[in-house]
Amino acid sequence: MKIIILGAGQVGGTLAEHLANEQNDITVVDTDGEKLRALQDRLDIGTVTGGASYPNILQKAGAEDADMLIAVTNIDEINMMACQVAHTLFNTPTKISRVRSPSYLSHQQQLFSRDNIPVDVIIGPEQLVTENIQRLIANPGALQVLDFAEGKVQLVAVRAYHGGPIVGQELQDIRKHMPKVDTRVAAIFRQDRSITPEGSTVVEVGDEIFFIAARKNIRAVMSELRKVDKPYKRVMIAGGGNIGATLAWNIESKYQVKVIEQSYSRCRLLSERLRHSIVLNGSASEPQLLSSENIEATDVFCALTNNDESNIMMSMLAKRMGAKKVITLIANPAYADLVGDEIDIPISPQQITIGSLLTHIRKGDISNVHSLRRGAAEAIEVTAHGDINSSKVVGRRLDEISLPDGVTIGAIVRGEEVIIAHSHIVVNPDDHVILFLIDRSKIRAVEKLFAVGLGFFS
Repeated sequence: MKIIILGAGQVGGTLAEHLANEQNDITVVDTDGEKLRALQDRLDIGTVTGGASYPNILQKAGAEDADMLIAVTNIDEINMMACQVAHTLFNTPTKISRVRSPSYLSHQQQLFSRDNIPVDVIIGPEQLVTENIQRLIANPGALQVLDFAEGKVQLVAVRAYHGGPIVGQELQDIRKHMPKVDTRVAAIFRQDRSITPEGSTVVEVGDEIFFIAARKNIRAVMSELRKVDKPYKRVMIAGGGNIGATLAWNIESKYQVKVIEQSYSRCRLLSERLRHSIVLNGSASEPQLLSSENIEATDVFCALTNNDESNIMMSMLAKRMGAKKVITLIANPAYADLVGDEIDIPISPQQITIGSLLTHIRKGDISNVHSLRRGAAEAIEVTAHGDINSSKVVGRRLDEISLPDGVTIGAIVRGEEVIIAHSHIVVNPDDHVILFLIDRSKIRAVEKLFAVGLGFFS
């Protein structure tokens, strides 16, 4: 597939790396020649230096025969104009645009259509990150919570800790303890090394366990894997920007929310918009402020400013002063690898955004793509098509399907029914199959596996 990526920032650069490794024809456009050279030094891609929305620059990037344009520069207006130019002058089939401003997003249906601003897919990073944090707050003890099949199924990551209910026991004991609740452990990571989960696998302290279950059963399964954390009540948010403000607005009816923001004018705006939250003018890096606001009684501290260093330092301070859980927004992947145990959950906005982008780029009928463990692994939801004669999947038991190494099927959603994967389950047409890829380089093999006859992928 020939894809033009506009913007060589963290999202554009990481996306180019994902797609170039999957044998796509990638060209990246940016005004910063140094960023482009750095990308070209390590990736087999084309680059063009110039304004992303200029017709001559898009033509130079190959827009005349491109299959897809992905506009992820830092400026909404450039992204939207680039899609307009690609549509009007080059008739580019698929146009994806990152749009960050809530003003545009609040009028999304009226603005973005073929007759108005011709953007086929809108990606709102702030909205995606906010939804991700909300799921973490709603599931105490989880490291990651991912939705599939419109929320009917969830994939949840938890860490096994010393004295936990299942530490030292085999995975098959989960079924013995919960005969009425069906679940499946999709993967285990032990000291950054993946372990294929089997019934006889013994859980060790520090294991990161990914399990899949129907949404209604998540809490029951978590209680089996680890002592259930009490539901959160008090949430403190450092940073009143788009993410912090939206998070506060979305959760303030269920939790006691405090927002700390340095800008006085922004504080006034937030206090007018938020109905139940307490808005504080100051810095969350000030110990006196945190102490006076009872940080030791805070269940979750969320550091959501646009500065990685500030987020990390504020989180470490809040944790040391007694915050039970800290969720930290970290855009720089190098920092995410360095942070220690004091940061409970680092959130990578570019990995969340890329997962959403890949949903629209992958071949086949794919509904969801989630990037896991900072892009090393992937979870996808793909719809099975065809019949036993035209498909390698439909009409076959799960133990008859030749899955690539490192790929496991976690669950199947059939209409409203959630079916956890077991060897005797047969895949039907239109089933939504949820797969876990320990090695995301296997995605091409998975796409071929779900291909129907000839020409299913164009």
